[in-house]
Amino acid sequence: MNTDATPQQQSAGPTTAWWTEAVIYQIYPRSFADANGDGIGDLPGITARLDHFVELGVDAVWLSPFYPSPQADAGYDVADYHDVDPLFGRLGDADRLIAEAHARGLRVIVDLVPNHTSSAHRWFTAALAAAPGSPERARYVFRDGLGPDGGQPPNDWTSVFGGPAWTRVTEPDGRPGQWYLHLFDPGQPDLNWDNPEVRAEFLDVLRFWLDRGVDGFRVDVAHGLIKQADLANWQEPQEILSGSEVDKPRPPMWDQDGVHEVYRDWRRLLDSYDGQRILVAEAWVEPAERLARYVRPDEMHQAFNFEYLTASWTAPAQYAVITRSLEATDAVGAPTTWVLSNHDVVRHASRLGLPVGTPRPNGIGVGDPQPDAALGLRRARAATLLMLALPGSAYLYQGEELGLPEHMTLPDEVRQDPTWERSGHTERGRDGCRVPIPWEADAPSYGFGPTDASWLPQPPSWAEYALDRQRDVPGSTYELYRTALRLRREHGLGRGSLYWLASGDEVVSFRNGDVTVLTNFGATPVPVPAEAELLHASAPLPDDGTVGQDVTVWYRAA
Repeated sequence: MNTDATPQQQSAGPTTAWWTEAVIYQIYPRSFADANGDGIGDLPGITARLDHFVELGVDAVWLSPFYPSPQADAGYDVADYHDVDPLFGRLGDADRLIAEAHARGLRVIVDLVPNHTSSAHRWFTAALAAAPGSPERARYVFRDGLGPDGGQPPNDWTSVFGGPAWTRVTEPDGRPGQWYLHLFDPGQPDLNWDNPEVRAEFLDVLRFWLDRGVDGFRVDVAHGLIKQADLANWQEPQEILSGSEVDKPRPPMWDQDGVHEVYRDWRRLLDSYDGQRILVAEAWVEPAERLARYVRPDEMHQAFNFEYLTASWTAPAQYAVITRSLEATDAVGAPTTWVLSNHDVVRHASRLGLPVGTPRPNGIGVGDPQPDAALGLRRARAATLLMLALPGSAYLYQGEELGLPEHMTLPDEVRQDPTWERSGHTERGRDGCRVPIPWEADAPSYGFGPTDASWLPQPPSWAEYALDRQRDVPGSTYELYRTALRLRREHGLGRGSLYWLASGDEVVSFRNGDVTVLTNFGATPVPVPAEAELLHASAPLPDDGTVGQDVTVWYRAA
């Protein structure tokens, strides 16, 4: 084993609150469980499946948006932040879900989308009916166009989903008028966070859900609220994750310093409630030192570690990103988070089956390079075991505990992600990771609902991944997760400290408390000390006890 790593003691941050070591499970409501058989998951379906989280061993759930919405971007275009879309149920169903989760010892985090509203929001309809320069338009980013007739967009910004980031409106008198900013879909107009009315409204939204008992908020596009005041042109490619070099200019639409004032206000509000309510930043920000600014003591509690999610599957890359992440959050006294999959990226059971160094694809479809399914799952299991041994908090995405791959044969004609159309059919988008998950192999829609209806078609191969085919089956991916989560809790890994033992070109190894973790990325088998007690492994070990390629083991030294 190569042991050229310098030993380092690195902690998870403060250890006095539940969120510093929690394992949090992301629910994508429309794809988790369908109670009424219409093919779309709903809140009653989630409530009926709450015991799954207890059996799995997670601490909290996070729900992607369930608010009233035209669904231009699967609910991330919110028309009313104070209610539930009839697709998903009623407000009373949300109350019941929160109460039933709490009765099982589970915390509930809900999604908050503050960068933009839906174009169907009452504020935006009022803005369209009002005149340029009106208070109604001042809630959003409206600007006059360039050129003699104002027919050109105010700047050269492009949308994350493809195409221009500006749309021209027709004024109430029928003439072509101003342009409004939308960093995503035209159905998602960006709010003007320099407007005190916008800030006051979202404090009211926070109170509404805190009073209903939620334990926290995952904040969508947390790095995007404040734009550079001059809306300067930006001729670089539009990437939601940018600025990986410390001295690289930051894009004028992302990670502006003014966002931190917003979150200090929010933190003061949350701290006035009991029960340790939390804020979680979806901030696609690099480097780690910039991301750590979001979790300073008076701001958010956690921020998703996307640099970790996007790191290459090599020993040097994993060692580097883990070290940077822990050092950056230690510097501000915060815990680090770890995540491998979510509703916006190709599932890691497929992503890791692509050749190392392949750029992260935005969806995979028919005709695209296909990952090696067996290799992808082997690496995904190893990556998961590595991640769950790290100090801090971990996030799981629904279905990853089943080893679900991306749906890579999804017909293009059924795709609903706006990225597909707005990119001119060059980016397949995120539908492949959002397909309803399988619960029962022989049931209609694999147990997703009481009928065969499913808002996105499920592949026939998913029967083998169904929960009822994996529960209590030794070696299944589901049991791998259950055992890992139990051991993580028993050994206090989330609140522990990391001490590097080895890192080279092919191996990383560290100690966390009384558990030693070793991941072999290379082709040469690596021995485990003969006297060690093997606690867990991502794949069966040969009789000689060595650790093969793309395998992670947990053991305890004698």
